[in-house]
Amino acid sequence: MNAIPAPILMMEHVTVDFDGFKALTDVSLSLTPGDLRILIGPNGAGKSTLCDTIIGRVRPTAGRIMFKDQDITSLAEQEIVRRGICRKFQTPGVLPTLSVMENLLVSARKNRAWWRSFTTRTPAAETARAEEILHQIGLEDRRDVVAADLAHGEKQWLEIGMVVATDADLLLLDEPTAGMGPQDTQRTAALILKLLGRHAVLVIDHDMSFVETLNGYVTVLHQGQILKEGSVAEIRADAQVRAVYLGRSDDDEPADA
Repeated sequence: MNAIPAPILMMEHVTVDFDGFKALTDVSLSLTPGDLRILIGPNGAGKSTLCDTIIGRVRPTAGRIMFKDQDITSLAEQEIVRRGICRKFQTPGVLPTLSVMENLLVSARKNRAWWRSFTTRTPAAETARAEEILHQIGLEDRRDVVAADLAHGEKQWLEIGMVVATDADLLLLDEPTAGMGPQDTQRTAALILKLLGRHAVLVIDHDMSFVETLNGYVTVLHQGQILKEGSVAEIRADAQVRAVYLGRSDDDEPADA
């Protein structure tokens, strides 16, 4: 029998308390290498706080976070990134005055002092990696376009590419389909599925059609706590989830606000 891989990420009984308001309460979850986890929940459920806690922007009041068998709970954000976690925020954070290819080259540089990235020759391996990602995100014909001139969906794909270019083992993607239409949303889902195996991916989103396309293991947060975990089908069939997130009760009447 094949051994079950050790988790790459473990959150153990994590609580985040903001002056008496518990944004997260006793949250535990784990991801294995190359795995996909989808995090959903109503506004204010604690989804972004959970990502902020993993990446070191927020400190847990209780509990710990392990990454590749090392405790990262108290590490600075920059150190956590260096260890192999990278986050894409909801609003694209591309470098607007650089071209698509230049953005990818900056992200692929092993020397993270990106402001010096174009004062020395880019190593061949990093250029090759950027070319590979350019193809992966489907922006080959936009390689020389300044990022500020890209369409919204293209900016989202470019930033996903920039996150991938860091070669992080764990990618945190916060609402990667925000502001997209159905066609771009489907293209984004296909892109994310291509990343699995080489990367573990944690996706935050609220679009259930997108979640169904990804078809990964789902964690539902509600009021800072894990309400339900399981397949998309299991989540859709759960009465509590329908009531608090999908907005439907057992008899398919709208849930109270």
